[in-house]
Amino acid sequence: MTNWLPRHGRVLQFALRRLAATPINSLFNILVIGIALSLPTGLYVLLQNVQGLLNEFSGTPQISVFLSLTSTPGDSAQTGEQLRNLASVSRIEFIPRNDALEQLKRSTELSDVIGGLNQNPLPDAYIVFPKKADVASLESLRDQLKVWPNVDHVQLDSAWARKLEALLHFGELAALILATLLSIALTAITFNTIRLQILTQKEEIEIAKLIGATHAFIRRPFIYYGLLQGLLGGLAAWIIIAASLTVLNTGVRDLAELYSSSFTLHHLAIRDSISLLLFSAYLGWLGAWLSVTQHLRHIEPR
Repeated sequence: MTNWLPRHGRVLQFALRRLAATPINSLFNILVIGIALSLPTGLYVLLQNVQGLLNEFSGTPQISVFLSLTSTPGDSAQTGEQLRNLASVSRIEFIPRNDALEQLKRSTELSDVIGGLNQNPLPDAYIVFPKKADVASLESLRDQLKVWPNVDHVQLDSAWARKLEALLHFGELAALILATLLSIALTAITFNTIRLQILTQKEEIEIAKLIGATHAFIRRPFIYYGLLQGLLGGLAAWIIIAASLTVLNTGVRDLAELYSSSFTLHHLAIRDSISLLLFSAYLGWLGAWLSVTQHLRHIEPR
């Protein structure tokens, strides 16, 4: 361990000096990687923000549970207690049948007709607020409540949830395809960069092999170079996304004020930022490793 750290430290310094030796080429390579990575990552950030915006305007999903007309106050109270004990339910609101009838009278022009009824045609009802808003969870809870005793009808308007889920799924799929294609392209860029470096240092590699240097020793500086280039490209992508969101937020705030909203675009979370940097470093490492592995075995001392 004592020898391992200084050895890798020297290799890291050598890779940094090699990046600094060609600043223009290094800068353009880093910018290309950063711009390419910022496209799928930026799309991902926008999808996360759009999801939050749609959830804000769509409101909390609700399930209406209508009890049977023959239910007694005791039956209604028992159903309410069962709903409160469900782990998938956040909270409930009870609407007595008499309150529902009075509200119907006030909100429609049929007060005279309703007043002439011999009995209240409306049942007791519960408004259920689930903890999870995804379609599968909502429909599963709805189907569970349907078979309860004293429950006559369960209403769930999941059309908006299905549309939202389909839209976000399409966006995530597009981001995944874009990220996959650009990852292959970025790996190829690093592959070609390392290949050119190997060709320009061919004689040095031959001499190193002649005096007994192992493939791992020769490979290490190129691997570090590719890893650093990828890491710096990921950092450039992070900066590009942060700057773009800052610019976009100036326009988003004006638009949000028109709808009496305080919505703003949020940047990558800490976990996502770390994932971006690690992934970009991995792409640089992969491109360098593939290039060195392929070309190093063809170079032998003459």
